[in-house]
Amino acid sequence: MPDGSGKRREIPAGEFKAKCLKLMDEVKRERREYVITKHGKPVAKLVPLEEDQPREILGYMRGTIEIHGDIMSPLDVEWDAEKGILYNE
Repeated sequence: MPDGSGKRREIPAGEFKAKCLKLMDEVKRERREYVITKHGKPVAKLVPLEEDQPREILGYMRGTIEIHGDIMSPLDVEWDAEKGILYNE
């Protein structure tokens, strides 16, 4: 059953079973779809996998953070850690 692009084909289940590995390679290589039929009725579809681009570890969050104000200058607030106090008592 062509979809206009010539990239989809029907194949009977018995023929699919005999040629499965070859058809899987063809689907990956040519980006072609197969509709698998039983007694002339569609039952399944073999389609190419949409491959995601692998993410790089370094820089994968680039552009997701927005900085407001000066983050380099010291604060004018004394921290409890600077006083040696671990817990508020």
